[in-house]
This record gives sequence, structure tokens and C-alpha cells, in this order.
Amino acid sequence: MKHITILIPNGHTNLSTMACIIGAYEILVRANDYWQENGKQSLYEIEMAGVSLNTKFMQGLLELKTQKHVSAVKKTDLIIIPSIVFDYDENNKENLELVDWIMRNYRNGCEIASMCSGAFMLASTGLLDGKKCSTHWCFADVFKKKFPKVDLQVEKLITDEHRIYTNGGGYSFLNLMIYLVEKYYDRQTAIYCSKIFQIEMDRQSQSAFVIFTGQKQHGDEMIKKAQEYIESKIHEKISVETLSSKFAVGRRSFDRRFIKATGNTPVEYTQRAKIESAKKAFETTRKTIHEVMYAVGYSDTKAFREVFRKITGMSPLEYRGRYNKEAAN
Repeated sequence: MKHITILIPNGHTNLSTMACIIGAYEILVRANDYWQENGKQSLYEIEMAGVSLNTKFMQGLLELKTQKHVSAVKKTDLIIIPSIVFDYDENNKENLELVDWIMRNYRNGCEIASMCSGAFMLASTGLLDGKKCSTHWCFADVFKKKFPKVDLQVEKLITDEHRIYTNGGGYSFLNLMIYLVEKYYDRQTAIYCSKIFQIEMDRQSQSAFVIFTGQKQHGDEMIKKAQEYIESKIHEKISVETLSSKFAVGRRSFDRRFIKATGNTPVEYTQRAKIESAKKAFETTRKTIHEVMYAVGYSDTKAFREVFRKITGMSPLEYRGRYNKEAAN
């Protein structure tokens, strides 16, 4: 029988951390039960382990007891890292033993899955360097700055590479669990669990949930002014040449500085700012697609639809139908 370890981290945890732990445990137990009900032998032993006997949540209002100290888990086949609170540096001090244990087990052939901001703990091991990774979109800027060697794919709901699985934010960890159930059991068991827990199967993107606020956590004041200029001219078409000349910087130098500061080219940033404005219009007004398109500086319907789908994973019509019931009627 193989072994799955769900980690219970120390530090400033919250209810989302607890939901990840309990949710993962419940889904895996149900998958195991279903597997046995169909005349097959149990595949996995599932345990919750940490570096403390008890971990408190919500300032001590709730408490979760570990089944084992991680040092007692000599071999495991899958490690599941739940989400952690945003102040990772402080939390990491209390979880150094977990980090070392994760690295040691990966080297011994173990697989690892991180949920949401649990990617911060996983990335601190160095195991994600050069690999694809996802996390909650609202942590993307901080994550990129802290772990520049990791190939962050924030639009992806799930990544799967070299025995490492990561997923996006919030309760999308449920989709990761269904993905793992299919991988570790079979498709039918995954379908069963998706129906029991009412989790949509085969979701691949979190793009539709992203709120673009602009990557401004950098120290380049000139680029910040350029970003603010772009965001103030959403209704206009702005060329990179116009931007670079406005700030008296050569085109190539401007491009390099912009990419270094924001992670996007000026064109990509402009597109994201325009589409974010379009999304808000679709969510809050009854404007037609053409009215919104013109309001954000597009005159070519095909180009607007293509950029919108590229950024959100949906067509403008699908997006409006999902987030604005009045406009959809």
C-alpha cells in the first residue's frame, strides 16, 4: 500500500488552510472507500502530519491535531502542501523542518502537490526552479519577485511537471484533488468524487477570475509613470514609440525596463489594462460588445475578441453571461 501525507504547517494559518487540509483528506478517503466498494484493495494510506501535535487556526478558535510528526513518516509517495497565509517569510521560520523533509522525500522519489499559496513553501525548497508553477493570481507579483527562477503560469489552474503538481487560488484546490484522484485511482473514481462533492471536472484555467491591478511592486519610477499613463488612456490607441518618446527613452531600452519591472511587454500590459476595463464594463453595465470594445480603444472586433479570450479564457459574450445576469437576459 502506498502513502499520502497531508501536511499541517505551523505559523499563522487560517480557515483556508484548514479547508485545504480537511477537503483533501475527505476527498481522498472517499476515493479510497469507493475503490474498495468496487472490490479492489485499498491503494493508499492517508495521514495528516506536521511538526506540532496541535495546530491552531483563527487565533485559537479551532484546533487540528496531527496524526504523526513528520519525522515518523519515513517514506511517503505523495506530499500535499495546503495554502498558507501571505506572510510567508515569517511562517517559513516555523516550518524549516517541513521544508527539509519535503526536499529529502522528493529526492527519494516522492511526488509533491501544493495548493494555492502553498507554492511559496514548495518554491522555498528550490525544487520548482526552472519548472512551471501556479498559485493564486493575487500573489503573482510577490511570487515572481521572490522566486524569479520559477516559471510562474498564473493563468493555469493546475501544473504537472517532474512529479510536482501545483494549482491556482482559493477553493480551486478541489479541482486539484479531483485531478489527483484520477491520476492515482482512475477516471471513474474521479467522476464519482466530482459528483459526490459537486466539483466541476477538467477545469484548466483561472484566467476568468484574475483581477488585473497592474504590477507596480517594483522600484522603477519611470515605468510606474508609464503604467499610470497607459491606465489613464484606456480609450486611446497608444504605440510603444509614443510611450518611449514621451519618457525620453529609446524603444529597446524602454521595452527592456518595462519587461524587467512588470513581467509584461508594454503591448501586453496595455492589452491587460484595456481588457480589465472591458471586464468591469461587462460586469456592471448593459453596454453591447461593440460599445465596450470602442470604449477601450479597439475598432477591430476580431482583434478585440481574440485578445479578450487570450487573457480571460472566455469570449466577451461568455464573460458577460457569467458575470452580468441582467445584461444576459
